[in-house]
Amino acid sequence: MATEKCFSKGSAAPGPVLSGLRLYSMRFCPFAERTRLVLNFKGIKPEIININLKDKPEWFLEKNPLGLVPTLETSAGEVICESAITCDYLEDVYPEKKLLPSCALGKAKQKMMLENFSKIVPYFYKIAMGKKKGEDVSGPEAEMKEKFSKLNQDLVNKKTKFFGGDSITMIDFMMWPWFERLESFGLKTFVDGTPELKKWTELMLEDPAVKLTMHSVDTHKAFNKSFGEGKPDYDYGL
Repeated sequence: MATEKCFSKGSAAPGPVLSGLRLYSMRFCPFAERTRLVLNFKGIKPEIININLKDKPEWFLEKNPLGLVPTLETSAGEVICESAITCDYLEDVYPEKKLLPSCALGKAKQKMMLENFSKIVPYFYKIAMGKKKGEDVSGPEAEMKEKFSKLNQDLVNKKTKFFGGDSITMIDFMMWPWFERLESFGLKTFVDGTPELKKWTELMLEDPAVKLTMHSVDTHKAFNKSFGEGKPDYDYGL
C-alpha cells in the first residue's frame, strides 16, 4: 500500500480499517516520513493511504478537518494527527522496541531537542526556495550554519553517536527527514564544517528503517521540481 497512488478529491473513500492501523500519508512529506520511520523501526505494517495534499478527498477532510498528514486511524475509528504526536502514540501502543527513555527527565530532554529543531526546519525551505527565486539568502544561510554548528557541538558535548545516545532514539528520526533532503535542497555542503553532524548523517544512512523509508536524491529532486512548478507530482516514480 505504501506505493499506491494518492487519493484525490472525488475519489471513493477506503473502507473501514481492518488491519488494526491505517496511516494517511504523502510519499514526499518529511513530517509523514517521521511516522513511517517509527513504523518501520518497530516492524509495524499498517495500511497506508496516500493523500493528494493539493486536492484533498472530501472524506479525508471529514476525518481530519485540517487535512494534514501524517494521520493515523485505528480499527476503532480513533484518529491521531500531527507527526510528533503520532510517533508518541506508536511508542506507547507498540513498546516492544523502545525509542524513548523510560524516565520522565529523559523524555523531557527529547522534547526539548525536538522543540529546538522545530525552529531550524523553516530555514531549509527559506534557503532552498530563496535560491530558486534568485533572492539573497546569505542571512538565512549564516543562521543555518550557526544552528548546524550548535547541533554539532551538542554531539561533541554528549560524546555519543546519536542525539539521544549511542543508538538511534526518537529525536534522530524526528530530525532525519530534513537531512535526507539536504542534497536535493542544494544544502549538502552545510554539514562539511560540522564533522560530528556529518558523521551522524552517515550513520543514519546505515539504519535499516531509514533505508526502508527514504527516497533517492534524484527522486527528491524530481518531486521538488514538480512542486516548484506548482504541479506537485505526488505519484512520481509509481
